[in-house]
Amino acid sequence: MVADSKAGSDISLAGTFAASAFAASFAEICTIPLDTAKVRLQLQKKAVDEAALPKYRGMLGTVATIAREEGLSALWKGIVPGLHRQCLFGGIRIGLYEPVKTMYVGKDFVGDVPLSKKILAAFTTGAIGIAIANPTDLVKVRLQAEGKLPPDVPRRYSGALNAYSTIVRQEGVGALWTGVGPNIARNGIINAAELASYDQIKQTILKIPGFTDNVVTHLLSGLGAGFVAVCVGSPVDVVKSRMMGDSSAYKSTLDCFIKTLKNDGPLAFYKGFLPNFARLGSWNVIMFLTLEQAKKFVRNMESSRA
Repeated sequence: MVADSKAGSDISLAGTFAASAFAASFAEICTIPLDTAKVRLQLQKKAVDEAALPKYRGMLGTVATIAREEGLSALWKGIVPGLHRQCLFGGIRIGLYEPVKTMYVGKDFVGDVPLSKKILAAFTTGAIGIAIANPTDLVKVRLQAEGKLPPDVPRRYSGALNAYSTIVRQEGVGALWTGVGPNIARNGIINAAELASYDQIKQTILKIPGFTDNVVTHLLSGLGAGFVAVCVGSPVDVVKSRMMGDSSAYKSTLDCFIKTLKNDGPLAFYKGFLPNFARLGSWNVIMFLTLEQAKKFVRNMESSRA
């Protein structure tokens, strides 16, 4: 991938999709506890009584509170739709990045691809991918958002499949695309920041004497991509989580943005920044390291069959 278009071009589209879906799913399994903590922090609203302490405080505190009150398994709430999401969304956004980038620059282009084209290609694949995968994201957020309930209060959903069917039955098929606007904005922007920055950082590192296309380069590029993605995408990520967590409270994306700004202040858009960075930083490192190895495996498999 990235900064190595020649190497990437000798893998079939199906092989690239499979490698991307596998890498994204593996990263999801490893980091979803941090994502659950991030969602809880983002959905936590300012207390009416300013003297009252918030339930969730910081990344580690939130993880510890969830584990203590709800059990360790609660940290993996939403893992099933999360894997649905990564197989579909991860495969599309990452798998199509190189072909779309080539489409924008032209198949006969020679030299380093301009950063603007990388950003445009990544935004395009991110927007297309999440427009298709939005139902999986919605179910994932709703399962993660549900905390510990009193014994006499039933849960809204017994699991991922029940959540899909319940939402369709009670709210209609269109409800599965609740928050699709901010989700397209969020994932298009984050994907642009993530893939384009990984591509650019890796390309830059490989020009430094002594650096090669190895694990160290992939690790540094992945960390850089995660940091850029969180800085750029955190505000739309908060709006997306709030709309998906409680869609009845907001009329539209703009309404959610305005109410969040008015009620909780501008810093609310960076709630959960540290767990978000811990999540995206580690997610990117794991995903890109796994992706590079998975693509090598696929390349060898396809070469042996030729």
